Amino acid sequence: MTNLFSIAYSRTWAITMFLSFWSTASAVAQTNIHELPSDLTVPAVVEGVPEAGKRVQQRNVGFEDGGIYHALYLPPDWKAGEKYPVIVEYPGNGGYSNALGDRSVGRVEDCKLGYGISGGRRMIWVSLPFVDLKQRKHALNWWGDADATAAYCRTTVERICADYGGDRDAVILTGFSRGAIACGYIGLRDDATAKLWRAIIAHSHYDGVRRWGFSDDDEASAAKRLVRFHGKPQFISHEKSIDDTAAYLKRHDGLTSTTLLAIPYPNHSDEWVLKDIPERKQLRTWLDKVLAPTTR
Repeated sequence: MTNLFSIAYSRTWAITMFLSFWSTASAVAQTNIHELPSDLTVPAVVEGVPEAGKRVQQRNVGFEDGGIYHALYLPPDWKAGEKYPVIVEYPGNGGYSNALGDRSVGRVEDCKLGYGISGGRRMIWVSLPFVDLKQRKHALNWWGDADATAAYCRTTVERICADYGGDRDAVILTGFSRGAIACGYIGLRDDATAKLWRAIIAHSHYDGVRRWGFSDDDEASAAKRLVRFHGKPQFISHEKSIDDTAAYLKRHDGLTSTTLLAIPYPNHSDEWVLKDIPERKQLRTWLDKVLAPTTR
C-alpha cells in the first residue's frame, strides 16, 4: 500500500508540477504583447478621394508636390453633413527596433492608436507628419521644423472640420513615443494649436519627463506648454510603469484631470490598442466619458 501510495503521490506531484510549469510558461509567453491575437487590422493608406471606410493620402494647399501629406480615415458610418469626433495622431521615431519585436518606422502610415481607440468606427482619424520644410518631406526622426509642423496641424484640423464634418469641440490629440512627446511639444506649442484639443491621449513618454537633446525639451519649458492646456482631460499610459510621468505632473499640478495607466507589458509599442485587453477597454470607456455631451 505504501508503494502504491508513493507511486500515486509521485504521479500527482508530477502532473501538478507539469501544469504549474505549463501555466508559468504560458504566462511568460504572454508578457510580449505581440503574442496576443489582434482583433483589428489597421487599413492601409491608399491614393484616392476620401470616402467612408477608406484611409487615403491627402495633401494640403502648398504641399501638392507630394512630399508632405497626411493620412485621412473616414469611418464606414461617415455621412456628409453629419458631425464626428476627430482623433489626430503623431507617429513615433523611425529607425527603432528591439529584441521584443517592437518596431517603429516613423511614417504616418504606421500610426495605430487612432484606429485601435475608435475601433475604426464613429470617429474621423488623421495621422499627421512632422514637416521638414527644407527637404519638402516627412521628418522620420523628431520634429523637422517644429513651427511648420504645428502650422500644418492647425491647417489640417480646420480642413477636416470644414470639409468632412469634424466636430471642432471634439478633437482629440494622440501619439506614440515621439508622438506622445509631440502632444506637448507640438500640440501645446502655442495658444492657437493648444486650443484645438478636447483631450490628449499620450502613450510611451511625455513632454518634459526627460531630456532628449532638442531645443526647449527641459522640464521648465515643457511645464509652460502644459499651462496652455488649461487642465483639460489627459489619458497617459506607459509600458510597465507610469511613475516618472506621475511625479512630473505632480510637480506641475497636472494630475487633476489626468488618468494614468501602466500597460502590463514591456513592449515599447502601440500594438496594444489592437488587442482585446482590459487596458484598451479602460481607454475607450474614458474617451466615451470625455466625449459625452454632458461633459461639454
